[in-house]
Amino acid sequence: MAVTETVAVPIVAPAVPGYAHPGDAGADLLSTERVRLGPGQRATVGTGVAVALPDGFAGFVVPRSGLAARHGITVVNAPGTVDAGYRGEIRVTLLNTDASEPYEVAVGDRIAQLVLVPVARAAFVPVAELPASSRGTGGFGSTGYSNEHSAAVSAGANTTTGERE
Repeated sequence: MAVTETVAVPIVAPAVPGYAHPGDAGADLLSTERVRLGPGQRATVGTGVAVALPDGFAGFVVPRSGLAARHGITVVNAPGTVDAGYRGEIRVTLLNTDASEPYEVAVGDRIAQLVLVPVARAAFVPVAELPASSRGTGGFGSTGYSNEHSAAVSAGANTTTGERE
């Protein structure tokens, strides 16, 4: 399925973010400053990019998978949210998760991606009780963590005792 909509986004930037390949979801954000991230350190890095997103859209700043896989560099608050009304510089808080190697960010390095997403505005409706769902109140890890566990849950087994419920 091809991208079906292009949205005009007014931008002030020393380098306009670009898409590396046709069909990419994220446009690369480049560093405007040199930063050294020691092991376990984080820093907020400038991109020089300021945008005027249209109403009904948000920008999500997400990590670059190559930086994460090769160097352990990620975005601390991923995804960082750029609201339609924000007009300041998009800055990226990078974290070096490598326990022993520092990482050097140079001016012009691709440090994160900006993904433009349409968003709905909720009309929150207070109720006494929520409608039932198949998941219910199950929280972290409630949908399983391995094929064996998921199969046991699907079969109706109690995953603590192994007995059928």
